[in-house]
Amino acid sequence: MFKDFPKERTPLPKKFQEIYAEQYKENRDGDSTASGLAQKMESWLHKKVANDITPGSNPKTLEIGAGTLNQLPHEPNSKQYDIIEPFTSLFENSPLLKRVDSVYKDIDEIDLSSEYDRITSIAVFEHITDLPKVVAKTCLLLNEKGSLRTSIPNEGTFLWTLGWKMTTGLEFKLKHKLDYGILMKHEHVNTAKEIEEVLNYFYGENKCSCFGLGKSVALYRFYESTKPNIERAKEYLKIS
Repeated sequence: MFKDFPKERTPLPKKFQEIYAEQYKENRDGDSTASGLAQKMESWLHKKVANDITPGSNPKTLEIGAGTLNQLPHEPNSKQYDIIEPFTSLFENSPLLKRVDSVYKDIDEIDLSSEYDRITSIAVFEHITDLPKVVAKTCLLLNEKGSLRTSIPNEGTFLWTLGWKMTTGLEFKLKHKLDYGILMKHEHVNTAKEIEEVLNYFYGENKCSCFGLGKSVALYRFYESTKPNIERAKEYLKIS
């Protein structure tokens, strides 16, 4: 099972390496016209992840891949809000950092005795080279009634590819005279179909919503995953 994982990221040519950090932060911050438009579209991803919060609820949350902390404006105050984000430069100067309790660079840093009401991830799972390991660990970090709430681009489908080619890809080509597809291939190592397969393996129930007509014709997907298969997760992670 999952013989293609962990995956190896396609190396970036030198010209891409020189502008990578700038481009990464620009996309996260929505500083360009195209990335700003993309962020407006992506608000659907953030809202879907946060719509389980009800008045008076006070959940303990772990966000995987918190980036610039742009999910926090969509979330009310939590009993505890922890994040995983290896690139500290993305959030270290953010005023939202005061709302974060613990910061981890990797999910392996979190003791498995920790227990969360919800684990969230917004446009991150497509980037993770060892996704089955990460999802298996979420099973062990959730409480019995907890949920994994994942929103992703519909990578691997025609509409998603057309969408970035006509917006961010075109802007990138005009600005840098480089093919944005090379950067996308480096960044997006998992398709939406592969992500769904991993979620279905480790969780007993996965509810999917699409920003579009369906899984094959949509820009984004959202998954609410419950009923973690603890035994399957332990077996995969080789934990007794």
